[in-house]
Amino acid sequence: MKFNNKNITIGKNVKIGENVKIGDNTTIYDNVTIGDNTIICNDCVLGEPLYGYYKDENYENPELIIGPNSLIRSHCIFYAGSSFGENLQTGHRATMREHTVVGNNCSIGSYCDIQGECTIGNYVRMHSYVNIGQGSEIEDFVFISPYTVLTNDPTPPSEVLAGVKIGKYSQVTTSCVLLPGAVIGRNCLVSAHSTVGGTFDDFSLISGSPAKRVCDVRKAPFFNEITNKRQYPWQRNFERNMPWAGIGFDQWCKETGEDL
Repeated sequence: MKFNNKNITIGKNVKIGENVKIGDNTTIYDNVTIGDNTIICNDCVLGEPLYGYYKDENYENPELIIGPNSLIRSHCIFYAGSSFGENLQTGHRATMREHTVVGNNCSIGSYCDIQGECTIGNYVRMHSYVNIGQGSEIEDFVFISPYTVLTNDPTPPSEVLAGVKIGKYSQVTTSCVLLPGAVIGRNCLVSAHSTVGGTFDDFSLISGSPAKRVCDVRKAPFFNEITNKRQYPWQRNFERNMPWAGIGFDQWCKETGEDL
């Protein structure tokens, strides 16, 4: 990885770990912490100031934390006041607004937009063009496919905020709309182009517009072509970059006390 060290601007109280690489034309505002071995590619903005920066002479930038071993690709914008765990990977031109907390080993694809005040767990994957509305809560091991939108205003325009909640291990496939206040349980599967409102129990296959619970996803007629097992729960059929890689999900559960 070769950068030219051109047009890099670094503010006050910035903490940069060991072996960090910073691309050309990158701006790092005040009070940013970057963990060891992180790569910041060209044309990024870290610690983008909040609205008060433009109005308050005494404004102080809240801290932005980027965990170690992260890869932030070009043209990404991270607002001040958020925290991202280790091994973060982004695509290009992703935007992360303020007061967002993201766990470890997460992937945020190109053109994703996280609108702030969000809580996102570990091993969460967002593919490209995902919009996460303010106030959303996403648990561990959730995958969200392209062009999915999590909304939060039940009666727009209003001052009401009703974020979406997605439970652990759930999968939201492409081009879905999750309506304000929707609650998706653990190990659910949301089929493509669904419009989801209301509350859904764990292990629901969710489909339609408006979406309904079709069945228990463990009984759905989906089989993995490689393992010849039922596809869901998917954890028994997929392990790439997962903590159970090489030992299997069931063994990992025994060793960690985790369960479905």
